[in-house]
Amino acid sequence: MANSAPRARRTERSTVQRWAAFSSDPAGGNPAGVVLHADGMTEDEMLHVAAEVGFSETAFVTRGDQDGLSIRYFSPLAEVPFCGHASVATAAALAEVRGAGGYFFATPVGQVEIAVADADGGRIVRFTSVDPFVEGLPADTRTRILSVLHLDPADLDPAYAPALAYAGNRHPLLVVRSRAALDRMAFDPAAARALMDAEGWPATIIVAWPEAPDRWHVRNVFPVGKISEDPATGAGAAALGGYLRETRAVTPPQRIRIFQGSHVGRPSELTVDIPATGGIVVSGSAVRLPDPATPA
Repeated sequence: MANSAPRARRTERSTVQRWAAFSSDPAGGNPAGVVLHADGMTEDEMLHVAAEVGFSETAFVTRGDQDGLSIRYFSPLAEVPFCGHASVATAAALAEVRGAGGYFFATPVGQVEIAVADADGGRIVRFTSVDPFVEGLPADTRTRILSVLHLDPADLDPAYAPALAYAGNRHPLLVVRSRAALDRMAFDPAAARALMDAEGWPATIIVAWPEAPDRWHVRNVFPVGKISEDPATGAGAAALGGYLRETRAVTPPQRIRIFQGSHVGRPSELTVDIPATGGIVVSGSAVRLPDPATPA
């Protein structure tokens, strides 16, 4: 173990790419680290690199069976089963080397299909989630979430029942009745982290508001390291799409747009296509971020 940290530091400085997913502007979107050649790295080394990078997730790609690709995701604190924005970032990074086209990632939650297309000098990346499902959210759990987020039961939209929505991760999902409630939401990161750890939620708490049936504004609580709120959450977008289908709030096929990140100064846009069956399709732009200066 004595040599793992120096090796991780060398890996981080030499091979980590930095991308922003779900924006064509480097000042927007959700930043992710990408290590395209992670073969031989231990879990401890991956976690160390993710902590040094400091983004909500860093993706690590290794060679899988039959020339396929395996991918793992680490926040600065722990491994995450699936991360949509880091998948988008990784596919964009691969496309710089291999060109636009299709990829299959073997993730801890199953195979995820990714497609990269060139568009207006940039790239659009689309992933298809694993099959989503929805579970009920116990009333006492809902009460604890509302307390942590400083929201009242009257803030909830009665047309959308609170739920646990899954499309790779279990996300508690609340829909509020107004933009004012969404904007007013506030939380102590330590209290939110304690609740999420106690409930075993590896990813974000989703709070959403429908401006229109096909236009949603979303905030995703995700306290990890220096981060408290996710600017763009691909897995959460897929979970919301699955929830809308399962609860018959939409009639598939349906496309919705999700706007996220304005509350943390990194505006993002995610397009969600909801088919009648199968995985939810989430797409958006990706842009490479400049590498940090190497210390002298």
